[in-house]
Amino acid sequence: MTTGHPFLFKFTEQSPSTWDGGNLRGAHEQNFPILEGQKGSVYLIRLEPGGIREPHWHPSAWEVNFVISGRATWTLLGPHPDGVYRLDSFQAEQSDLVFAPQGFFHYFENASDTEPLDVLVVFNTSTQEPNDDIGIVGTLNSLPRHVLAASFGVPESVFDQLPTEVKPVVITRRR
Repeated sequence: MTTGHPFLFKFTEQSPSTWDGGNLRGAHEQNFPILEGQKGSVYLIRLEPGGIREPHWHPSAWEVNFVISGRATWTLLGPHPDGVYRLDSFQAEQSDLVFAPQGFFHYFENASDTEPLDVLVVFNTSTQEPNDDIGIVGTLNSLPRHVLAASFGVPESVFDQLPTEVKPVVITRRR
């Protein structure tokens, strides 16, 4: 967002990318030139009540999340030094920081049924969202149904209702 000052970016003047469960606004090297070559980007995410940030992971970035307002339920899955996957779920509230390590599968959702959730996300990449995400929807939809069935140990018909389009969802909402 051009402000006339190279060090200033005004999130509130940027049009958000909007989905069913909320929206996001991003500052990255394509729209905030001072970030060029800095390997950094910042996003402001708003999840409406029932909003969910699509489960995903970043192959080339970690992220630090600051809860501006509201309550979030976070879930992270990743390998630990002992070689075992661990699933961590917890609540984060206003002024809390949450770190998602590079490559860890993670998501968060608005824990409130009445109030929005605002989260500021800082990445160590200048790649524009969602170009550094590998989301769960695109991942599952890119796999042949027989591979999914074999992996889950169920009949292929279990996956008949899954859409087949490979695309990011980014933000959605509980149904």
